[in-house]
Amino acid sequence: MNRMALDVESVKAFIYIIDFQSFTKAADALGTTQGAISVKLRRLEERLGYKLIERTPRLVRLSAQGTVFINAAREFIAAHDRAIAALSCECRRFRLGIAEHVAGPEIPALLAKLNERDPALTIEIRLENSTQLLEAFDSGELDAVIVRQDDDYRSGEDLGPEHFGWFAASNFHQQQGKPLKLASLAPCCRSRNIAIDALDNAGIEWVEVFVGGGNVAIMAAVSAGLAVSAFSCRLAPPNTIEVGKKFELPDLPSSRIILHSKLTDQRSKEALRTLAAAYREHGTS
Repeated sequence: MNRMALDVESVKAFIYIIDFQSFTKAADALGTTQGAISVKLRRLEERLGYKLIERTPRLVRLSAQGTVFINAAREFIAAHDRAIAALSCECRRFRLGIAEHVAGPEIPALLAKLNERDPALTIEIRLENSTQLLEAFDSGELDAVIVRQDDDYRSGEDLGPEHFGWFAASNFHQQQGKPLKLASLAPCCRSRNIAIDALDNAGIEWVEVFVGGGNVAIMAAVSAGLAVSAFSCRLAPPNTIEVGKKFELPDLPSSRIILHSKLTDQRSKEALRTLAAAYREHGTS
């Protein structure tokens, strides 16, 4: 094996390719190009003397040698980042708002990974409805927000599509000829208005049997078989199924997830890019 010192950026590129299962998404997360990522991986493989990744048009996976190297690579990068952070007295933080209806289950694990990579950076998360988050962003209370495009007219960074459907528990029973039993957020919620407009335009009678209480309460009501509700397809409650075709419900319009940011320092922007890449990954998976 060539024992020349490892290049940090090449090792990081290798890890990101595996984490995102894509050269393109890894490049996006690192703020570079697919070509640059490929060059870094090739240099790392030449330096180690082993092929680390097997790549086909539809698949990116570890080689046998890559499987052996991946955990050591993660430890190498984590140690490097801790060493850099230890030399800096400046602890940084940024305040990120994520709209409740776009905050996915992957966020806690992703934040933990970011904290491991950069202990000097603290990300303060605020979960509220989009209107409140955008007002806080405009007033300077938040440094970045992730919201749905239809919640704001301004342009921002497009993080990918958001598709919606009608979800209910598998044991949910809808009596024929009776109004559709609906669970929804507060009357001011745009998601509720979109769902109700779609039902009204289709001439489908409905009755709200559970209103408000936040996303968690709505998810619990739907999971318990009390009602149907409209959810993002990637954020539907566990133990529920899409019932749009079963009950002949109207299609719901898709939207886009948008990022607005005022961040300027490079390390914070890198962390935000990683979050953005995670949204793109889930949006295309």
